[in-house]
Amino acid sequence: MAKFKVVVTDWEFEDLRFEEAVLYQSPEIEVIAAQCRTEAEVIHACHDADGIINQYAPLSRQVIESLTNCQVITRYGVGVNTIDLEAATERGICVANVPDYCMDEVSDHALALILSWVRKVVVANQQVKNGNWDFKVTRPIHRLRNQTLGLVGFGRIPQSLAEKAKPLGFTIIASDPYFPVAEAKRKGVTLVSLETLVEESDIISVHAPLTPATKGMLGKEQFARMKKKPLIINTSRGPVIDESALVEALERGQVAGAALDVVEEEPIAAQHPFLSMNQVILTPHVAWYSEEAEAEMRTKAAVGIMDVLIEKKYPKYLVNLEVKNDKDLREQVGQVTIPNSKGTR
Repeated sequence: MAKFKVVVTDWEFEDLRFEEAVLYQSPEIEVIAAQCRTEAEVIHACHDADGIINQYAPLSRQVIESLTNCQVITRYGVGVNTIDLEAATERGICVANVPDYCMDEVSDHALALILSWVRKVVVANQQVKNGNWDFKVTRPIHRLRNQTLGLVGFGRIPQSLAEKAKPLGFTIIASDPYFPVAEAKRKGVTLVSLETLVEESDIISVHAPLTPATKGMLGKEQFARMKKKPLIINTSRGPVIDESALVEALERGQVAGAALDVVEEEPIAAQHPFLSMNQVILTPHVAWYSEEAEAEMRTKAAVGIMDVLIEKKYPKYLVNLEVKNDKDLREQVGQVTIPNSKGTR
């Protein structure tokens, strides 16, 4: 009989082959596949779980306080906004994410959105398909070189975007109160306040994680300060932008347009104003995705479970570092091996 029960609360993949390839290396682990949507469903599936892998199902304080055996929760992806970190830490539960699996994918997608909007690729494509072969329908288009690209947040992904955008001739600024000024300068990026960023940027790309402090951080006040009528890019989380304020800013012309991979409520509502706005490009939360990134994310999420339950060490990507005060585990060492991802979808 297995010693440890690991529940996958929910997933949107065809199977759990990557997770099982890692977890079933130990005969002590039993994997339970659930598709939970509500707190009650999570409590029913996970109350006696030793480890949990989570995607979107809510792991609220009520859920976490119902867990009798749980030692570790890992989440697919970077954000951990589905998990009550304070409650998990109070219970001595390690929470881990996968912060480095899609740096190229998201930065590539952000750059693709910038180029598609600025060069009017979507508009031109639709006009041609409607029988209109006339470049004038794309006016105005402005040269990218010497425009200012403002990055909200300067973690791994925006750093990658900055490197890819530099050869296009952008001046790059960033707002991130936690990033060292000297290190940003070494990377050719000037750190500024959020107020300065929204005033000086021609294009604003949002990369802040969703936390209580960042929710709605771009709202009416910030849009009112945007002197250059910028393009807004968002590949982070929808609620980082006050959506109703963005709609109003688009209608008033305070911003020229938006290219969004994420919205406040996903999937987007059928009657959402964005759907009828020609100056808005939308993609369905796909920036993270490539076959390789998916394999890496799923594998690393499972490895985090193995680290704690079998290896008795902290997961490599431990989020709630405070738990080390209460949970006596070894420090993480070593690398994660990612299986070949070809043919997974």
